[in-house]
Amino acid sequence: MKDFTKELSFKTSRSSGAGGQNVNKVETSVTVLWNVNESEFFNKEQKLLIQNKLKNRINIEGFLFLTVSESRTQLANKNNAIEKILEIVDKALIIPKKRVATKPSKAQKQKRLDTKKKISEKKENRKFRY
Repeated sequence: MKDFTKELSFKTSRSSGAGGQNVNKVETSVTVLWNVNESEFFNKEQKLLIQNKLKNRINIEGFLFLTVSESRTQLANKNNAIEKILEIVDKALIIPKKRVATKPSKAQKQKRLDTKKKISEKKENRKFRY
C-alpha cells in the first residue's frame, strides 16, 4: 500500500443530522481531496486504472473526494478519511486474474446425471397408481 497522504488536502464542514448542541457550531465532517492526475506516487498506468475504477468518485477537475462524518471529533474523522481513501485506492489498483475456462470432468458429469436420475425416480415413485 502506497502512502500518498502528503498529497491529500482536507476541507471541514458541519455534519448533517442529529448531534445535539454541537451540531450547528462545530465543523466535524471532513472531506479529503486528492488530485489523481498530479500524483507523484503512481505511474501513468496506475493513474488510468484508478481513474477508470473510481470514475464515480472523481470530479471533472480530476479530484478524488471522500467525505467522512462518522465520529464526533474532527481528528477522528480525518484519520478515518485517510484510512478509507488509502484503502479505496489500494483496492482500485488490484487487477483481477483472468478466469481460465475448464471442462467438467467425466466424474462430475456422471455425478450430475446420477443425481438427476435419483430425483427423477423419487418423483416417479410419488405418482398414484391404481
